[in-house]
Amino acid sequence: MAMDLSDIRREIDRIDSELIQLLCRRMDCSMKVAEYKAAHNMPVLNKEREREILERVKEQGDVYHSGYGNAASLIFATMMDVSRALQHSRLGAGVELRERIAKAGRFLLPPHRARVVCQGVPGAYSDQAAERMFEGTRPIFVETFGDVFKAVADGRADYGILPVENSSAGSVNEVYDLVMKHRFTIAAAAELPVNHCLLALPGANPEELRIVYSHPQGLAQCAERIADRRLEARTYINTAASARMVSESGDRTLCAIASKRAAEIYGLDIIEENIQTVSNNSTRFIAISRELVIPDDANKISLIFALPHVTGSLYRTLSRFAMAGLNLTKLESRPARNGGFEYLFYLDFEGGLHQSETVDLLCALSDEMPAFSFLGNYHELDRV
Repeated sequence: MAMDLSDIRREIDRIDSELIQLLCRRMDCSMKVAEYKAAHNMPVLNKEREREILERVKEQGDVYHSGYGNAASLIFATMMDVSRALQHSRLGAGVELRERIAKAGRFLLPPHRARVVCQGVPGAYSDQAAERMFEGTRPIFVETFGDVFKAVADGRADYGILPVENSSAGSVNEVYDLVMKHRFTIAAAAELPVNHCLLALPGANPEELRIVYSHPQGLAQCAERIADRRLEARTYINTAASARMVSESGDRTLCAIASKRAAEIYGLDIIEENIQTVSNNSTRFIAISRELVIPDDANKISLIFALPHVTGSLYRTLSRFAMAGLNLTKLESRPARNGGFEYLFYLDFEGGLHQSETVDLLCALSDEMPAFSFLGNYHELDRV
């Protein structure tokens, strides 16, 4: 006689009760393994041992029922990740990272003392982001994003303001590549509303405008309106710099996409406001620094890491953040630039290092991964 649904569920509950007891016994054994490894100065991760277990589990699962092997292997892989995390916690993994976190400062420099560098010219959105994060500061302006990193590296500036992501046009890949190259820390972040304006010389006839200049991100964010006006789009180094160029050109067929503040600074007329395709448009900016500062109100953590070329390695890594109850807000992959098809991952998540479980997780990952960089635990200002 076939079992009905309630009977099947009771059987599942009975099996689950047995599994819980077996899992707890297995974790007890894992802690004993941790004590043995500590006594004999052995690393937590034993790749060969884990590989052997997963191969055996897959084989046994397929013997029981064809197709069960992969599912069993995935479950066991997650179980071993949990066991490894417990071992790392017991052994105090990531000594170097723990020391770095312990020595971190707690306060950013006050705005009147902070030397801040931005890419572009006055009126750029980075200029406005600098004002948001360091109110009253007078930024140093440089030509390129790379120059921002150079200014921080050689001590001409304490903080560098950089755009990393726009809500409609996506990531600023050049900046992410530079962040991965230099591995400076992130000291602060802010989301800034971006309301693009079409700017032209005073007296310009909107119907006679032919060419529009702006940063590639600005052009991408306003692509629909550019097409509607049948303008020829040309890239320029910066939104505000494009406004300055139009102001100095004397050509009333040229226009620029930039901020209202740029129009005021460079004496341009606003032909049209809010021309971005997505009305609720915003850009996320970060402040990079040579020094690690972790303020008491830090609410965001950023990492860079590499993963081994093993099936499911990204899934297994992300599952550890899920097990810790951490909310991921960004995951970006970029080429490792080592000549092969290998990638580095940039990850943001909500949280603070006042939680010991978060520290344990990061320290464990720092020991296990082929490459790992902790970029900072900082306060991100909400959009205003």
